[in-house]
Amino acid sequence: MANRKVKPPRAFERNANLTFGLMRYIFAHPQIVRRLPEKFELVILPDDDPELTAYNLKLLQKHGSEGQPIVFVRMSSSSAVDFEQARPEVYAPVAA
Repeated sequence: MANRKVKPPRAFERNANLTFGLMRYIFAHPQIVRRLPEKFELVILPDDDPELTAYNLKLLQKHGSEGQPIVFVRMSSSSAVDFEQARPEVYAPVAA
């Protein structure tokens, strides 16, 4: 695979689409919300889009989490994905 970098406007669009898909999934499965901290930073790591994953991790490294817990979500970036079959994996921080 070519070593391409995601440009910010395109990354914003792709992240917005992923966030929208994730929110639809969470609304359909509200029990997920109980596992999440009250305030947190969300980082989506699309399994099938390594360039966007790298971009999102660089954003996290550059801007940090501002002292809030970080919730990572691994999911497919395909707009045609059926989240009931390919469920997003939500990694919430464990309470100490």
